[in-house]
Amino acid sequence: MRTSQQLNELKVFCRASSQQRLRAGLVFLVLAASFGLLVLAAHAKIDIGWWFGPCGFKQKYNLPCPTCGMTASALAFARCEIFKAFYSQPAAALFCCLLAVVAFLAFIIAAFGVYFVFLNRFFTEVNIRHIILAMMVVMAAAWAVTLIRALVANSQG
Repeated sequence: MRTSQQLNELKVFCRASSQQRLRAGLVFLVLAASFGLLVLAAHAKIDIGWWFGPCGFKQKYNLPCPTCGMTASALAFARCEIFKAFYSQPAAALFCCLLAVVAFLAFIIAAFGVYFVFLNRFFTEVNIRHIILAMMVVMAAAWAVTLIRALVANSQG
């Protein structure tokens, strides 16, 4: 028995409907365009700094804001400097990794018509509130790391 037949007996994947393939294709195109913009910005082909401007929180309180370092982390991720991305802002690097996995799965679904059964379970059992809460916890933890680094740097110099 072939490996693909064995996996299908375990119900790991099934044939994707045309609507699932279309949605996956749209998700893939949006994520691919986003990562493409990041790659262009990482190699100084476009300047994304003017979109965000200076950080008002950092200017007012002289402390990093919850999202400080996200752009630098995403640009490091786009340059394939994964460890540097996690060091500069762990939450942004984690989100980039998750989005890369989502883009890969969306590509497989759209291009080959293979739908993974665990996605149905995920979308039916996981509440959007839980996802938002998890993202907030990750952001708070990453901000704590960034704040500790800033406080240590301010006390040393």
